[in-house]
Amino acid sequence: MQAAVFRGVGDLAVEQRPVPQPAAGEVLVQVMACGICGTDRHIFHGDFETRPPVVIGHEYAGRIAAVGPLVTELHVGDRVAVDPNIYCGKCGPCRRGQIHMCRNLVALGVDIDGGFAEYSLVPVSQCFALPESVTFLEGAMAEPLACCVHGMDLAGVRSGDTVAVIGAGAIGQIMAQLARLQGAGRVLVSDPSPARRELALSLGADEVIDPLQEDPTRPGGRLEQGAHVVIEAVGSAVTNAQAVEWAAPAATVLWFGVTPPEQRVSVSPNLVFQKELTIRGARINPYTHARALALLGSGRLTVTPLITQRATLDQLPGLLTTGPGDHPKTVILPNGPLES
Repeated sequence: MQAAVFRGVGDLAVEQRPVPQPAAGEVLVQVMACGICGTDRHIFHGDFETRPPVVIGHEYAGRIAAVGPLVTELHVGDRVAVDPNIYCGKCGPCRRGQIHMCRNLVALGVDIDGGFAEYSLVPVSQCFALPESVTFLEGAMAEPLACCVHGMDLAGVRSGDTVAVIGAGAIGQIMAQLARLQGAGRVLVSDPSPARRELALSLGADEVIDPLQEDPTRPGGRLEQGAHVVIEAVGSAVTNAQAVEWAAPAATVLWFGVTPPEQRVSVSPNLVFQKELTIRGARINPYTHARALALLGSGRLTVTPLITQRATLDQLPGLLTTGPGDHPKTVILPNGPLES
């Protein structure tokens, strides 16, 4: 089989490997779609720690090709989405129900071989059945959506709130849709890309702005009074600071984007005090993968328009080098084009 193996900073090679065989408690997934995440780019550029060699890719869905001994929950041919995050269940955070803080957390596509390959070994516990109406492409979006669902839980959007989303990549577009489903009275999305702003409007955002051309907090600006919830979905020190500036009194600021570890944000503690702000982070997807798939199955949230580029494994190294551009989400198809 073909597999994209990360061997060190800037070094990703598509190699031939034997098809692995599942052990007890494992299944072999024929990977039909695997999304490129910002984390994959961070790994490639050395901003995120992992131990090469490893097959990266953690946003994926596929079909069960084989099952290991003692596996009775899944069968050959079943369609599944993969939750890549594997918890020990024994450490202090796990025993408190904080599995996303697991001290022994390992992730498919980060610490162990993942989805940028024709086949992937997956513990049966990490497989979730795809609803009948959900395609493999949509299934590959279950992991980022699950992370967003956790973030939205923490953001605490209430009916009638003004919500500002900074960044209109895949995560920002999903967050804007979730805010509307949560009852937000007004959703404003900020992004310098005209294409991404237009996409946000087509997916239900009430307003969009170009932050390079407009300061929404100026007198008479569209956020002169601030937003009740500000969601940073870029992963930049500049936009994290901007989120605090855009917040209304008593607002919640969610720093959701993954910022490189060495970056620091300059924030006035007095501003946080005067506004009585809540600043939160959101880490991965504790107990939200099933909820994400239920949302996809319901049709109340759409992810297909976010997938603006499909590519092969051979194209992956170049895509990690050049960055996403105007494409909110690029999905790799390891086993060739999909019927739908």
